[in-house]
Amino acid sequence: MQIHRIHALVAYILTTATLSAAPPAVQPVPAVPGLPPAARAAAESINPESIRAHVRFLSLDLLEGRGPGTRGGEMAAEYIATQFALDGLEPAGDNGTYFQRVPLYAVHTVEDKTHFAFAPSAGEPVNLAYGTEIVAKDETGQTAADIDAPIVFVGYGIDAPEYQWNDYAGVDLKGKVALVIVNEPPSNDEAFFKGKALTYYGRWTYKYEEAARRGAVGVLVIHRTDLASYGWDVVRNSQAIEKSFLQGDPLATLRAAAWIQHEVGQRLFTLSGLGDLDQAIAAAGRRGFHAVELPVRLKAHVESRVRRYVSANVVGRVRGARSAGDAVLYTAHYDHLGIDPDAQGDKIYNGAADNGTGCGILLELARAFAQARQRPPHDVYFASVTAEEQGLLGSQYLGMHPPVPASRITLDLNYDMLLPIGIPRSATLGGADRITFWPTVQRVARAFDLALLPDPMPMAGLYYRSDHFSLARVGIPAFSVDQGDLFEGHDEAWGHAQSKDYVRNHYHQPSDEYRAGWDFRGNAKMAQFGFVLGWLASEQPRPIAWKAGDEFEAARKASQTADAPKR
Repeated sequence: MQIHRIHALVAYILTTATLSAAPPAVQPVPAVPGLPPAARAAAESINPESIRAHVRFLSLDLLEGRGPGTRGGEMAAEYIATQFALDGLEPAGDNGTYFQRVPLYAVHTVEDKTHFAFAPSAGEPVNLAYGTEIVAKDETGQTAADIDAPIVFVGYGIDAPEYQWNDYAGVDLKGKVALVIVNEPPSNDEAFFKGKALTYYGRWTYKYEEAARRGAVGVLVIHRTDLASYGWDVVRNSQAIEKSFLQGDPLATLRAAAWIQHEVGQRLFTLSGLGDLDQAIAAAGRRGFHAVELPVRLKAHVESRVRRYVSANVVGRVRGARSAGDAVLYTAHYDHLGIDPDAQGDKIYNGAADNGTGCGILLELARAFAQARQRPPHDVYFASVTAEEQGLLGSQYLGMHPPVPASRITLDLNYDMLLPIGIPRSATLGGADRITFWPTVQRVARAFDLALLPDPMPMAGLYYRSDHFSLARVGIPAFSVDQGDLFEGHDEAWGHAQSKDYVRNHYHQPSDEYRAGWDFRGNAKMAQFGFVLGWLASEQPRPIAWKAGDEFEAARKASQTADAPKR
């Protein structure tokens, strides 16, 4: 990776200049049983104006939207590494550096040279209009693919032994195309696919991965707006841009990772003589469903432009008082969407809130831990990861190559997109209730006067859409620290309106820019809250675990078995 040391120096000058203009903004931290006075003092040193300075710099046009593999992305990584060094963190990346190299390749489908058709066993092929009826990516990183394969309708495309559910029972999918329904079997029973809350089985990423594990050459996800909770335009827009993949990912093998419109799915069912698609979707959500191979083949030619590049996670360590034991990890992604020449506005996706705020919080947490008068009980790692917007790829790589074995990381606390709009009185910590550390989380939240709110959109599967999920997948207890809608001086309706306005008008848009009027005291409070949680997690006499029966419990046990000393 090319290193921009001059830019890092400029970053430091800009940051310190901003800080020198602002008085210290110490906020009190409540007394929490088990928290040493030195730790409390370190948490109180967390300064909202320091967070502001980091967010301001990281969202400057100079950084060109922090796209992974671009000059602006490298500048952001160098800036974060420089701050780690200035604050006294030890390098925890590759070869004694702060940088963990993440090899990637980006795929852009060449739409006017890509063609799809349904070929029935009798009759002429039915061509599909790319963009309006079907969209796809070749995950393999090759520039061209020709597909001629049978299509198998496998319902929701789920194999979930804990729910005694297997849509693939008796099916050989090797060399074939899986036709799957978006989402998961409907349920009001929390013991069955967690009722109305989406599990990972309902995410389209799982459906691609499971089909790839079974040797499929392609997947067609049937889009239906009410099941997906978003329209076709969201699918279309997400496929119109580059999509990156990890080099060497064993599950990035589909030659056509595709979506089709609901009416296209109905056309396919009609060609196959299977009747009404919606009736088939309803039947696939009940026990007794069996996969069926259709008398129709998918014929396709997919052309791609492929760009190979290296980005980097930035990783530092604060050494603990005891060398052995369980480490704590803090994460926040620094990448954003870069520059889009076709976008409205100045075409730069600055990503001030998403995720300049998480990076600013991470940097202040790192400084507070590094400069505390007392070392934390065990090592604390800080990782600012890349390529989150490309599909959690930087954190996926970190989970595959953690700085210490995954079994030794007792907790990951992630920060992602916390609007700087005031001091929160509530928090949403989706997934925190799934781990044995939950009683401590509740106790600390009460001390911070933070009401813990449930996931406001359980059907959206938010837990599976931020970097903590990549760590959970390898067994590490993990969740994101986020504020709720209740803020000092306002009711919940006000906070909800602020969040809704941001999502509608600024989320993933060039208008997500730094604003001088932002109030970073809330970011500082959530940083202090996370500091206390991390310190207390480091004090735990036993490793934090997933609660019995959780979907990540098996991964935790597997990591502990793999890392156990060989006798």
